[in-house]
Amino acid sequence: MSSTVARPTPHGGHAKAGPRAWAALAVLTLPVLLISVDMTVLGFAVPFLSEELRPSSSQLLWIIDIYSFVLAGLLVTMGTLGDRVGRRRLLMVGSAGFGVASLVAAYASSAEVLIAARALLGLAGATLMPSTLSLIRNIFLDPRQRLIAIAAWGTMFSGGAALGPILGGWLLEHFHWGSVFLINLPVMALILVLTPFLVPESRDPAPGRYDLPSAALSLVAVLPVVYGVKQLASGEGTAATAVWIAAGLLLGWAFVRRQLRLDSPMLDMRLFTIRTFSVGVATNLMVVFAMVSSLFFLTQYVQLVLGIGPLRAGLLLLPGLGLTMAGHFVAVSLARRLSLGTMIALGLSLTALGFLVLTRLPLEDGAVWVAAGFALIGTGVGVAETLTNDAIMTAAPPERAGSASAVSETAYELGGALGIAVLGSVLTAVYRLELAVVPDVDPAAAAAARETLGGAATVSRELGGTAGEALMAAARTAFTDGVHVTSLLGAAIVVYAAVQAGVLLRGSGPHVAEEDAPKAP
Repeated sequence: MSSTVARPTPHGGHAKAGPRAWAALAVLTLPVLLISVDMTVLGFAVPFLSEELRPSSSQLLWIIDIYSFVLAGLLVTMGTLGDRVGRRRLLMVGSAGFGVASLVAAYASSAEVLIAARALLGLAGATLMPSTLSLIRNIFLDPRQRLIAIAAWGTMFSGGAALGPILGGWLLEHFHWGSVFLINLPVMALILVLTPFLVPESRDPAPGRYDLPSAALSLVAVLPVVYGVKQLASGEGTAATAVWIAAGLLLGWAFVRRQLRLDSPMLDMRLFTIRTFSVGVATNLMVVFAMVSSLFFLTQYVQLVLGIGPLRAGLLLLPGLGLTMAGHFVAVSLARRLSLGTMIALGLSLTALGFLVLTRLPLEDGAVWVAAGFALIGTGVGVAETLTNDAIMTAAPPERAGSASAVSETAYELGGALGIAVLGSVLTAVYRLELAVVPDVDPAAAAAARETLGGAATVSRELGGTAGEALMAAARTAFTDGVHVTSLLGAAIVVYAAVQAGVLLRGSGPHVAEEDAPKAP
């Protein structure tokens, strides 16, 4: 098969990619769209699966974010594997696996089965994400075209995160909650059919030895820390919890130390010596940390506090979706006029303003506040992410694109998962604290209501009468107060990210010169 990769010209520049390359880009954005949709599509399904599967608060958090944690833990491993075995081949294997795992999740009969299915989705998703961005890096060598292509990629990622609740809302109006997973199957089939014809294969020509100990360390360093954070947030933290967190941090240190010693490391730690690369990765992690957590609590707030149906609730996020997508291409048009740090800081300032709007959400008539807050969040994220992703990928030589893209996407996935785990746990803690005592409700029912807001809705319906109404009113108030606290924390995180980018990238252009990037060993 002929390659669509743009080749260097005799004058040292890069030939522009042709129509086939743009067709390949369209195919490569499909798995990104589905992966990001899967991060948030369960938002509106939480009340429905809570009623059917009756998960505990801890199980509910695992259902939501085990997908992202497994994905984040394996991205570096899979990115490096794609460099060796072929990024297109890994993309196709992952697409088939993602479809099978989606089928299992759609018909899960218990919370435990759904958690396991979501973990399998994370495993398959980890093979897709590094493949897409690294293939784009090798197809589009012209800097301007690459920026546009990465903007399209970023549009699908952040747009998919916002589309998830909208699509989920529509599906839940008409079908069982498992339908939010079945939508993956036809898209994955399309990817399997079109990829061999449109997407060229690429790999590292001299990948070196595959390092299994590093692969194991990259996964096991993440999960103990996550488990410990969840235990602390659920109020079940013990001395063993501290041991889990310490073990994860120690394993992470061992992974970094091993990479620095290897002649052919799984993850080239020298990339982090480039300021633009390291700031870009940190910015992505913090922004997604805040944004994904907002989708987690907004979908519940709109349905269970405001009482709006899932389809209408999803439509409230539609302006934010459109502005997120527009923000990516606004960044492209302004990239030559403003410095990288200025552009990122301006975008994140809009995002922080959106979180501040959410700190004012009322108990009633809050739909306009939701739409306005999320629109500001989405616009700012769209502008910032295009530039950070381009800077991250430009810093790496083409043959190490899989490793670099894995770092970028690990920041995305780990940020999203940690956002739900940490800020979601803060929300749960505030909710439980304020719902500690409910008059005229027996202790067993009150304990079930304190697990989740969806659980409170179920208990209040079972109680009925004045007691049921009082319980639900107290739960709505407690949850809304938790949203206020969580939104304020989200604003603080984004403000820090904006200041950091503005200061450290002051005067930087949107691109890192390729000749300054570290060479592959």
